[in-house]
Amino acid sequence: MKRGRLPLTAMRSFEAAGRMLSFSRAAEELFVSQAAISRQVRELEAFIGKPLFERLHRRVALTDAGRLLLDQLTVSFDDIDRRLDQIMGAAPARLLRVSVEPAFAGALLVPRLNEFQRLHPEVDVEVDSSANLIEFRSGEAEIAIRHSAVASSWPHTQARHLLDVALTPVMTPAMLAGGRPLKSPADLRHYPLLHEYNRDGWARWFTAAGFPELAQQRGPLFPDSALVMQAARLGHGVGLGDVDMEADDLLTGALVRPFDICAPYGAYWLVAPDFERLSPAAAAFAAWATETFSRKTTS
Repeated sequence: MKRGRLPLTAMRSFEAAGRMLSFSRAAEELFVSQAAISRQVRELEAFIGKPLFERLHRRVALTDAGRLLLDQLTVSFDDIDRRLDQIMGAAPARLLRVSVEPAFAGALLVPRLNEFQRLHPEVDVEVDSSANLIEFRSGEAEIAIRHSAVASSWPHTQARHLLDVALTPVMTPAMLAGGRPLKSPADLRHYPLLHEYNRDGWARWFTAAGFPELAQQRGPLFPDSALVMQAARLGHGVGLGDVDMEADDLLTGALVRPFDICAPYGAYWLVAPDFERLSPAAAAFAAWATETFSRKTTS
């Protein structure tokens, strides 16, 4: 097909709608009406001769042809966007934005970031401490560190394993000394338990400890594990901490483990649109993070 016949405007509208699976959100991103997005998608479907979306009740889903086209368009538009930024000088080449979940950022990345800066003094790292899903668009982070049970949790991206998570109860020595004796994991029911946004972590731990009936314990909820650990350090209750991420507090005695039982809870992953297409700064960070955090092992 001659390039002069490519329906670029329609493909741009389809890419935004397919990436977000929403015509209305695509319209907001492209500053046009929802009707314009719908019209452009219909014109592209007519041009191709195949439907790109299944129109369902109050939502849309990609057809096989739609997924095939979206995969190519997203990569192509992102490449064009990065090249334009490079030509226009939209951002300093030495500034690298990394999106990192708050707990990982505070416990593992920031304490070791000076090691990366020493190895790569030409790169300034901007840490975006957020658990929100990013799409790696222009102006967003180029690389991210995220937690999930599997590597395929983020569509249209690649993921590299960094660190397995193993949850274990942690508390202050004062709380342990002043509370009821903990002779069995079941005795934790007499203590306030701190939960991360749902109660799944404690449910898994009690199951691993042999007391699945205690899985639905009450207690305050926090939006991320960093706040759970802050509350635990203040003596507000017993939190579930990762044995690697809380290693410093356990070593100094700021926190103690009443039981050595651990429950596997997914892993942290290094996530990028395409590791082969990273900028030199992002590629250096990816290599350093993989080597640094993959060395750590849970105990």
